[in-house]
Order: sequence, then structure tokens, then C-alpha cells
Amino acid sequence: MHTPRARNPRTGPPVRWPVTLQRLDSSALREWERIAAGPGTAAAAPRLLRWTRVAACVVLVASLPFLALVKVAVVLYQRGGYSTAVALAGGVACTTVVVTAYAAWAWHRLTGRVRLALAARRLALPLVLAYSAYALVYLSAGNAKSPQVRAYYASLHPLLRVALSTVILVDRDLVVTDLARSPADYRTMGLAANDGSLHYLQPDGYIHAIDLRTAGRGFLTNRLVQAYFWTMGFATLRHVGTADHLHVELPVR
Repeated sequence: MHTPRARNPRTGPPVRWPVTLQRLDSSALREWERIAAGPGTAAAAPRLLRWTRVAACVVLVASLPFLALVKVAVVLYQRGGYSTAVALAGGVACTTVVVTAYAAWAWHRLTGRVRLALAARRLALPLVLAYSAYALVYLSAGNAKSPQVRAYYASLHPLLRVALSTVILVDRDLVVTDLARSPADYRTMGLAANDGSLHYLQPDGYIHAIDLRTAGRGFLTNRLVQAYFWTMGFATLRHVGTADHLHVELPVR
């Protein structure tokens, strides 16, 4: 008997080509992003970061001796309970150590030898003492609102004088508007007399407060000056009495 042929014969297994997709290399993607960003963009970011770090290190190294002088003296005076003279001497000693380390490093780079005692005696200590003496006795006429303010500079607490002179090294346009006051001065300004004002002469023989001009100066500049005094341990207050100004004071123990 004849068997009819199937009209739709069963087909065999489909032909498949062995195809394997390779994973994309991430380094190739990064290279493509670098090319797409432009020729100078890839190298500009690391270079900018490197110069920023260098600039920050230079600023830190240059400012560290001055900041150590002020900060250590204020900490010894406020928290340690030491007298003004001892606190200032401690700040001078700490700064001398920092400057001696700088001088010894430079001497070693030049000669290959380390002369700590010579660097301290011949360079560091004379420099620190000279700067401290300058900060204690001198206030430029350009940094005082009036001759009267400048005349009272010697009555300002020594730690405030050192801190003020240090910030003036950076901010040459800083102006002290007020130092000493009396109850009569408050009445003249139309203000109520403040019995607790640190602008008065305190029992230790010093004035413990200064007012700094803020009018006509940039917002960032005023904030940086305030941050400096606050970081060094002084109390600061931005307020309006007769005019907008920054009040800085060293609390009396």
C-alpha cells in the first residue's frame, strides 16, 4: 500500500552560529569620554587641583607662625588661667619653635646639615621678638579712624594688639573705629550706658574690646575677618550702634 508523503516534513534543528559578545572595556569608555570632552579638559582638572593644593600649603606654611603666636597666647590666657605676660611668652615660644623648624629645614636643604640651636638663636627668636614688639607698640594711621583711636592703642590688651596686627598684615584696609569709651561717650552717641562694656578700662589696666569698620567693605572680607578673630578665641558680634561695625572682645576672666 502506498503511503502518502507528508506535505510539511519535519525540519531539522536550526543552524546557529556561535556568536559571543565581548564585554566593553571601561578604559575604552574613559578614553572616549576624554576625547569627547576636548583636548585640554582631561589635563586641566588634575593640574588645577594640584595648583590649588600647592597654594593652600603655601598659605598654611606662611601663616602658621602668626596663627600659633595668637592662638597659643589666647588659649593660655583664657583656658590656662595664666597672666597676660606668661600667655604672650608661651605664644612667642611656640612661634619660635615653628620658625626654627622652617629655618633648620632650609639650612639642611642648602648645606646638608641641621643646626637647630643656631637657627633658633640667630634667626627665629630675634624675628619673633621683633614682630611681637612691633605688634604691641605700632598701629598705622591708615588703620585708625582718628588720632584719638591711635593714641589709645597702648591701652588695648596685648593679645588683642597682636591679633589685630596679624590680620592687618593680610587686610591692609582694615580700620579700627573705636577703642576706649566712657559712660559719657555712650550718651553722646545717643545710646544707653553699658556698665559691662569691655571698651571701659578693666581692672587689669587694659581695654578688652575694639570696633572694626565694615561699611564699604565686601561681605566675604567682613566674614573672613570675623571668622579669623572667632577662630583665634575672641568673642565677635556684628551689630549696629552708631554705625554698622564688627565688635571684637577678649572676655575678662
